[in-house]
Amino acid sequence: MNHILQQELIDVAYIVAVALFVLALKWLSSPATAKHGVLAGEFGAVLAVTATLCNYEIIEYKWIIVALVVGAIVGIPLGLVPMTAVPQRTAMSHAFGALAAAMIGIAEYYVRVPNLTKFDMVEIAMEVIIGSLTFTGSLIAAGKLQEVLPQRPITYKGQNFVSLSVLGAAVLLAIWLMIHPEASHLFPVMVVVSLIFGVLLVTPIGGADMPTVISLLNSYAGLSAALLGFVLNNKVLVVAGALDGSSGFILSVIMCKAMNRSFTNVMFGAFGQVQASAAAAKEERTVRSATAEEAAAILGAANKVVIVPGYGMAVAQAQHKVRELFDILTKKGIDVKFGIHPVAGRMPGHMNVLLAEADIPYDRLQDMDEINPDFPQTDVVLIIGANDVTNPAAKTDQGSPIYGMPILEVDKARTVMVIKRSMNPGFAGIDNPLYYEDKTLMLFGDAKGFVGDIVRELSGGAH
Repeated sequence: MNHILQQELIDVAYIVAVALFVLALKWLSSPATAKHGVLAGEFGAVLAVTATLCNYEIIEYKWIIVALVVGAIVGIPLGLVPMTAVPQRTAMSHAFGALAAAMIGIAEYYVRVPNLTKFDMVEIAMEVIIGSLTFTGSLIAAGKLQEVLPQRPITYKGQNFVSLSVLGAAVLLAIWLMIHPEASHLFPVMVVVSLIFGVLLVTPIGGADMPTVISLLNSYAGLSAALLGFVLNNKVLVVAGALDGSSGFILSVIMCKAMNRSFTNVMFGAFGQVQASAAAAKEERTVRSATAEEAAAILGAANKVVIVPGYGMAVAQAQHKVRELFDILTKKGIDVKFGIHPVAGRMPGHMNVLLAEADIPYDRLQDMDEINPDFPQTDVVLIIGANDVTNPAAKTDQGSPIYGMPILEVDKARTVMVIKRSMNPGFAGIDNPLYYEDKTLMLFGDAKGFVGDIVRELSGGAH
């Protein structure tokens, strides 16, 4: 096969791969077609990689095969993590992707210097800076999600000035290298400064903002891949990276809107510190609790029930027990729906993924805007570990850090039941006044075990 025909076939494969990537994004926007989206994205990636490996310019496959084997050894265990670890696994994926882009950019610099044009140097510098800060930022995010690092914001006076100064130093070094690309001794300094900025960027961000941060890091990783495509003159990498970067950015905008907050507030607001006043108020108030038997009786007597899942359901891996509860309530003629907040959990779409795994019917899942008008006519709301997205302080307390954030208006239902391990604040570190209302019953315990107990009670103890 001559080189011209070979290149034409590769170009066709790239076009098909890009079309599959676009279809993947389209299909992933709906739970009903999400599986098709995943398959389209996977097939597109395999096609793009295979076409690249068929490039006639490749003369040695030994190290490529070694890299593929090493990648498989690392990637397969990452793909087999429990559902509770998907957010931190996603953050690690962003880290690895960004690291790959940064390392290739570093290699390209040293291979091509001093014959780099100013434009080439700008491409490489931007790619390396964004890839490096995304790598360390994603590692910090994964550490927070895995709880090996403090989940609360780590802040100090003047932190934003320090962080932006570090970023400014990286940009100045990039400008100097653009003018003097032969100053190779400054290149590793730019890389190290960029890595430091990634740590400084994410460390002050609290747990409540992790879904937005994960989405934004995904955008950065896509942008670094697109820049890498320019550096390598690889069109499919440019398009795929641009799709990834733009979709991640749009999702971040949607999530910020869902929290009624701006990017600057998310990235530099140090949101998530426990409020002393709320903690003090908590000590002066009492809550009403209930047993599984009492909860089952209330649910069994209801006509309309809304289940609100949160990270408590994820960490307890209770989604399959929730499916059993849904089935038994539905068989009793009770109308059961699920209220999903856009930022519930630890990553975008976290609750949808868990409920889809348990085969909850798609038409039973309703987002915040769809379900909120139903709460005044709802007999019982069962909240499973969702703290911050149901906190009425967002509507009533102007001094609350979440004031103005749209929430699931569960406080309008006739009865609210909350499955929670303890009265500790949620991931945002903010106490929830909903728990002290007369209509609220606290169901203390592990979500999987408590829901299982409710199911047994509803089925007459024979389940």
